Amino acid sequence: MEASTNIKAKTWVEISENNIKHNIKVFQELVKSESEIMAVVKSNAYGHGLLEMAKIIKNFGLKYFAVDSLNEALELRKFGIKETILILGFTRPDNVKLAIENDISFVIYDDKVMDVLLNLSQEGLLKDHPAKVHLKVETGTVRQGLKGIDLQKFALKLKEIKGVLFEGVYTHYANVEDALNQDFANNQLANFNQEVLNLEKLGISFKIKHTACSAAALLLPQARFDLIRLGISMYGFWSSLDTEKISKLKYANVELKPALCWKTVIAQIKDVPSGTSVSYGLTEKVTRQGKIAVLPIGYWDGYDRGLSSMGTVLVHGVRCKIIGRICMNMCMVDVTDVEQVNVEDEVVLLGKQNEDQISAEEIADKIGTINYEVVTRINPLIPRIVV
Repeated sequence: MEASTNIKAKTWVEISENNIKHNIKVFQELVKSESEIMAVVKSNAYGHGLLEMAKIIKNFGLKYFAVDSLNEALELRKFGIKETILILGFTRPDNVKLAIENDISFVIYDDKVMDVLLNLSQEGLLKDHPAKVHLKVETGTVRQGLKGIDLQKFALKLKEIKGVLFEGVYTHYANVEDALNQDFANNQLANFNQEVLNLEKLGISFKIKHTACSAAALLLPQARFDLIRLGISMYGFWSSLDTEKISKLKYANVELKPALCWKTVIAQIKDVPSGTSVSYGLTEKVTRQGKIAVLPIGYWDGYDRGLSSMGTVLVHGVRCKIIGRICMNMCMVDVTDVEQVNVEDEVVLLGKQNEDQISAEEIADKIGTINYEVVTRINPLIPRIVV
């Protein structure tokens, strides 16, 4: 639903264009001219706003985009993105024709999708609009893809269909972000190389080979091939602490800058006596006489209920604790220590204010998850503003 431009948002996300560009430059300097960069903008660009990010990336000159679904790909096409778009996720057979008509590349490993391609070829529809496919090689993540004789048989059948273009072949790593020991990742890479070699012996060649996510691009230079899929680190986040530690030892001046700042405003301020219970369930009482501010955001907006009674926000640069349970559309914070606090004052939920910063990693640690989930779960209906 499109909101009126005259409505002032009660919560919004600001995206730093300069920080996005900085992060892309870090990887451009890393891979130099040897590999292209594919900007992964799936899942509303990891919560940063699909179209907002697309505009920044397009202006920066990147030639490849990756999404999860046909819906996302069509949004990019409608927005005017003419560059290569690859659907990394599942494309249902009934949607294959629409993807081809819009020059959208997609991963293939399913017999039903191959049957659709055969029918489209026989109808002559692939003559002017070739199907650009990427074979997904299963090397150890046990997600999408094929391996061994199944992969070879599938590829040979696909090769016989006129109008199918083997644009790419790729795989994905299972634990390259988390392990100081890269044995498993190196084994996956070896499996990938062997599988591709076996396909090439059958006369199947590919325009693009790609295996490296953000972490692999940093930790496994031999995994970069023709392009890297730059996801979480394009937005300024490290894939893991291990990735950050090893990368900073390995490369000089590697710094990532988070681009996202999530804000709201104070809706109301209440004076409360010591011992007052706050929010649903009476789970927490204030331990002193003070001030409670009501914030017009809650778990519907993506502000996790797990932060109840332990999350903090920034008001005038001062850390203010969440008091009681986070509600669907509201939460309460203790602003007793904030001088001259008023209704409509700006509040930072995630990001920097003055000299302090609340990071996605800090929030993730409190609720037992990862930085990826913290940002991608910010409600997509909340406005994203490029600054």
